[in-house]
Amino acid sequence: MAMASPLLYTAEEVIAFPYDGRRYEVIRGELLVTPAPRMRHELIVARLMYALSAYLEREPVGTVLGSRGDIVFGTHTKVEPDVFVVPPQEMATLDWAQVRHLLLIVEVLSPSSRRFDRFTKRVEFQRQGIPLYWVVDAEGEQVEEWTPAEASPVIRRDRLSWAPATASAPFDLDLSWLFRKP
Repeated sequence: MAMASPLLYTAEEVIAFPYDGRRYEVIRGELLVTPAPRMRHELIVARLMYALSAYLEREPVGTVLGSRGDIVFGTHTKVEPDVFVVPPQEMATLDWAQVRHLLLIVEVLSPSSRRFDRFTKRVEFQRQGIPLYWVVDAEGEQVEEWTPAEASPVIRRDRLSWAPATASAPFDLDLSWLFRKP
């Protein structure tokens, strides 16, 4: 019995989808669809963006942005990370097509995104050589820290640290501040 092959999407096709409140991403042709995030997810994203923005004002190694960006890694891969840092030379273009070498990517887990964030996206970000990828588990109050060469994450429960190559001081974040209740 013949089986139909799965449909492979291109980044261009996914970018052209009409907005319906869901996030559409594609990794190596596989379509990833997630619903609008929960409020706790957005609170964690906002806190991370606030802390990273303050750090990047002092250490101008990049610009922090949030999930409405179309980051395209080739014909069949387009992602919209929750939080990411763009290097100055790519940010200066003000052109999504020029953004390829992110310095940091952060995904905050949601029930609908756990597999994508921990496996599908993580493997792709490692393949793309993203220097640091954080998977934030608000429920477990911990962060998985991934680098391109690692087969397993470092688990952070107390503090996060990020030391970009050209910074004079590292970014340091107390996770109890990040995970505190509103």
